[in-house]
Amino acid sequence: MGIFGFSDQTKDFERAGVVRSIDFFNSDMYLLVEDELVLIEKPTHADASFFREWLLITPKKDWVLDETTYPSGSLLAADLASYLAGERHIHVLFEPTSSRSLAGFSSTRNFILLNVMENVRNQIELASFRDDRWQIEPLSATQGFQTISIRPVDESENDSYFMTKSDFLTPPTFALGQIGGTYEVLKQEPHVFDTSGLALTQHWATSNDGTRIPYFQVGPAELKSPSPTLLYGYGGFEVPLLPGYQKVTGSAWLETGSTYVVANIRGGGEFGPDWHRAALKENRHKAYEDFIAVAEDLIARNVTKPQLLGTMGGSNGGLLMGNMLTRRPDLFGAIVAAVPLFDMQRYHLLLAGASWMAEYGDPDIAEEWAFIKRFSPYHNLVRDADYPPLFVTTSTADDRVHPGHARKLVARMRELEKDVTYYENLEGGHTGAADNTQRAFMSALQYQFLWEHLHVEGKTSGVD
Repeated sequence: MGIFGFSDQTKDFERAGVVRSIDFFNSDMYLLVEDELVLIEKPTHADASFFREWLLITPKKDWVLDETTYPSGSLLAADLASYLAGERHIHVLFEPTSSRSLAGFSSTRNFILLNVMENVRNQIELASFRDDRWQIEPLSATQGFQTISIRPVDESENDSYFMTKSDFLTPPTFALGQIGGTYEVLKQEPHVFDTSGLALTQHWATSNDGTRIPYFQVGPAELKSPSPTLLYGYGGFEVPLLPGYQKVTGSAWLETGSTYVVANIRGGGEFGPDWHRAALKENRHKAYEDFIAVAEDLIARNVTKPQLLGTMGGSNGGLLMGNMLTRRPDLFGAIVAAVPLFDMQRYHLLLAGASWMAEYGDPDIAEEWAFIKRFSPYHNLVRDADYPPLFVTTSTADDRVHPGHARKLVARMRELEKDVTYYENLEGGHTGAADNTQRAFMSALQYQFLWEHLHVEGKTSGVD
């Protein structure tokens, strides 16, 4: 899929090499050793990186080495020189559990910063090699449902770090810290919507196969009756949906007393590689079943009801929206799909589509098209279905997901005389908007659409 050079400029440990990316999830790495490229022997599904004299490996599938199984999503370390010489003495720095995963890691001069998620809550741990062994200790734990990101100030020189914290109701806070020393908040973004009376909670739904699916709910702390609710999802490419400050959603939706929900369905990265792989290719339906389970749980908990439940997603999340339209139109009062994939028979022939075959499958292989067709919204539209109102947005300039996906499904919906609204922006690429003015206009269209179709007497839209 691509070839990339890399350079590690850590003082006293300078190195360079090449990564050959086979597809989204497999790659080979070559290290430049005395003017020759040397293959680092590892599974193609495992990523490799470096920390001082150490080689770090993160397998995305279980890796059996010398009769020892290292689980997918773990972080492993080996002395680089010894590893290149053929030795395989592996240190385990992180091992996942059913509720605990590694969201990412970075490094300072003397420490590896582990960003760990426990049931979709971040905490930061430190790994360092002292007294002939690796030691793990906590640096910072979240308060409530905060999302934490951390990165070094200068990884080659010192142990200082920048840390950002945020949640659905709290603007990002930016701080400077020193491992073993001071921690200072430098700045916080301003509050742009009223959060009084709002609460952030986490809930769990049960999917068809019994898997428990977490979701975040943001809305009135005292919810006395079903109200307009917006359910958002993605579920692909090992991308986790974490708590983050929602400026537009807060102003256009939450301030009115409505509820916003984010579903952490399979296909994402909330619980590591296994959570992602559980919804690949022939198992794609599990992501959609998870999302349906969350919608049904919201209704069962009396948070909302179908005529008040809207849903929104973009890109792969737009494909999710297309499947909600065709699989469970009875669950939703309105659907918004942005820059979506809809025609899964031809997605691999358009723009960047071929690079996603490791995620969805190859429709040119008959056996794979058999399961792909089941989650291709364009091919599952039928005349006699009672579909909820659908709003599709895209961009003429989208260079990732071709606007033809949106155009085809909208044309088919109109042919079937279904309620569909369409907006195609001329600029903006895959974001659908080229600047903040266009982005604001697009958001206003989407939220106004939702309010028009999820109307409750006495409530007014936050969109002006």
